[in-house]
Amino acid sequence: MAPPFFSGTVWEPTMKAIVCHELTGPAALRLEDVPEPHPGSGQVRIRVRACGVNFADSLITRGQYQVQPKPPFSPGFEVAGEVMELGAEVEGLAVGDRVIAMTPHGGYAEQVVASASRCVAMPAAMPDAHGAAFPVVFGTSHVALWHRARLQAGETLVVHGAGGGVGLTAVAIGKRLGATVIATASGTEKLAVAAEHGADYLIDVSREDVRARIKELTDGRGADVVYDPVGGELFTASLRSIAFEGRILVIGFAGGTVPQIPANHLLVKNVDVIGLNWPAYAELNPRVMTESFQILLQWYLEGALQPYVSAIYALDRATDALDRVVARKSTGKVVISVD
Repeated sequence: MAPPFFSGTVWEPTMKAIVCHELTGPAALRLEDVPEPHPGSGQVRIRVRACGVNFADSLITRGQYQVQPKPPFSPGFEVAGEVMELGAEVEGLAVGDRVIAMTPHGGYAEQVVASASRCVAMPAAMPDAHGAAFPVVFGTSHVALWHRARLQAGETLVVHGAGGGVGLTAVAIGKRLGATVIATASGTEKLAVAAEHGADYLIDVSREDVRARIKELTDGRGADVVYDPVGGELFTASLRSIAFEGRILVIGFAGGTVPQIPANHLLVKNVDVIGLNWPAYAELNPRVMTESFQILLQWYLEGALQPYVSAIYALDRATDALDRVVARKSTGKVVISVD
């Protein structure tokens, strides 16, 4: 337990947290003692047991995220833990409930406050690490493929970055929806994991011509849907190997380059380029997010989906965990364990 904090009038209980004081990137993060948070109306305080690590955690430490808090703050968008305290007007939750929660930030800490509407009951059989690894990657991929691209059984899906957190879930969900899945990644290790998650065909982007291989594997027709969290040259290859009336999902730009889209290419093949800002559904269309979560948790309970957690770090090594994700050295999901 952290020592108490003197607020100027009283000694307040404190907790350990990873804190960002300046927007210079993950290297500036520090483990500190900070006052425990208190829930407001419609909120709950959660004892964090595990927190998922995402590429966006690095963006928020650089001031580059869509909804950017001012320092000081703690990164971390998704947590698993137990409800410690209820704010006013909270219904359907009780102290002691195990929950998965989405937060604007703050997950890299022993405790966090979250909106009760963004908490879901965690299945009794689900380990904390799975709970923390679940919301962002599975939610992103499912809403992208099921709701935005409306992927159909029998279609061909290309998943770029298939060894990463969202990529692996896109492979698994694509197979669950009945698609033929072509996975691309750099190196045999990541491709082997993609194959274990159901990929039908593998393309090593470090050695093969991605456009040519997609054309070859689809008998020249091209892919019906492309799931792209990488951007850059892979987006260009996707645009040149997409089928007539194909759909390209723009998930992110982990490769570091935001592609410029030539509109004439879209016109020639009647191609749709579809963006996805998954967190926006919580505010603008929560029904989609709720229905998606219900489907995903049912698939989890049936054993059809399992988070792939490749590494677990202690809270005091959160920066190492984030560095591993940013450097694209991880397969699947990296999680911070908060004991």
